Amino acid sequence: MENLIPRHKDILDIAKRDGRVDVDSLAASFNVTPQTIRKDLNFLCDGEMLERVHGGAIFPSGVANYAYAARRQHAAAEKSAIGKATAALIPDSASLIINIGTTTEQVAHALVRHDSLMVITNNINVANIMHTGSNAEVVVAGGMLRKEDGGLVGEATVDFIRQFKVDFAIIGTSAIDEDGTLLDYDFREVRVAQAILQHARKTILVSDSMKFERTAPVRIGHLSDVDYFVTDTLPSKDIQAICHDAGTEIIVAAPDKSENEQ
Repeated sequence: MENLIPRHKDILDIAKRDGRVDVDSLAASFNVTPQTIRKDLNFLCDGEMLERVHGGAIFPSGVANYAYAARRQHAAAEKSAIGKATAALIPDSASLIINIGTTTEQVAHALVRHDSLMVITNNINVANIMHTGSNAEVVVAGGMLRKEDGGLVGEATVDFIRQFKVDFAIIGTSAIDEDGTLLDYDFREVRVAQAILQHARKTILVSDSMKFERTAPVRIGHLSDVDYFVTDTLPSKDIQAICHDAGTEIIVAAPDKSENEQ
């Protein structure tokens, strides 16, 4: 750690918080060239402080659970408000699929008082929330369990999801591009999210506004693919126009001020 320059320490802090960093975002954040960031990442990976992946680097798997726990705390009040607003769209006795993410977990927390739901999920955290807190029928997808976030991914998960046709799909995303593209880091998770979108009558995207400031390499779909977009801040006029043209309803869920003060 003695040879680290301030930028290296900042990159490590971002990776610890988010679980992953990518070259283009870091270059823009630090106002340096992508080549400089690649050298930084190579240095940090050579020192076993990060692990190199295509387009960036990830925090080592031994502390990945910490990174996911940290993301739970990031924008917690906003995610809680999004969860409550999303739950208000779901009637009792509905069937739904909920995918991986800290925001979708907040939806699960808000759904526990609903009656007679059927909840299908590839997120063991969501399964535990619904199993212990509600009378919902909970169906857990098979697949490979990711240690860092309790998500089930892979071809077995996709095949499992394809068996269903539910009333609502609730998905999260790692980033939203300025053209409305929904993005994620893991192509295996993306394939599951795409299957979820294809096997629901109504689709709901849940995402806090920070996702507009991030980027990721793998395309899930587009804002035009969802029926509802639940977020914490009214997005830009360009995003509003994209949603208007596609018939995607934007729902802004303002966080409870008392939660922000805690």
